[in-house]
Amino acid sequence: MKISANELRVGIVIEYKGKLWTVCKLQHVKPGKGGAFMQTELKAIKGGTKLNERFRSDENLERVRLDEEEYQLLFKEGDDYTFMNMSTFEQIHISKDIIGEPAKFLQDNMIVTVTSYSGEIIGVLLPDTVTMEVIEADAVVKGQTATSSYKSAVLENGVRILVPPHIEAGTKIIVNTIEGTYVERAK
Repeated sequence: MKISANELRVGIVIEYKGKLWTVCKLQHVKPGKGGAFMQTELKAIKGGTKLNERFRSDENLERVRLDEEEYQLLFKEGDDYTFMNMSTFEQIHISKDIIGEPAKFLQDNMIVTVTSYSGEIIGVLLPDTVTMEVIEADAVVKGQTATSSYKSAVLENGVRILVPPHIEAGTKIIVNTIEGTYVERAK
């Protein structure tokens, strides 16, 4: 489907230079001299390389529609994860390389969205947040509570993140899976 550069939005997937790209950042620029253009930061779906590109406002681009289906994580075996389609009960194996950094937040029986293009799996979207337990937290340094300070903590999956001083080992917290950051204490 063709769209003009003015219709670009963050998160849209386009086909450009023979590859699939996700629009990460976008800025409409209208210089004093010359025509307006869209300054974009594109991220390749395969490989993750980034590209800064300018598109004239009247330029047409090919928007790509991705197929999305819900799957449930069954188990992990080495660097491969086995998922089950929630509607057909078909099982698929996806490599950790395709999932990327968020793979460290996958939990048993988690429902994820698997995206594919022309029958080829290109990504796995986790829920925005997950609840995890802190298994180790640094001690609070006395006198640091006057300012907004954070301390280091290790989660049940072995990931080290920064948490507020009141979080102790054994506390369940909510973590952002995209950025790998503390959101709030779990209820």
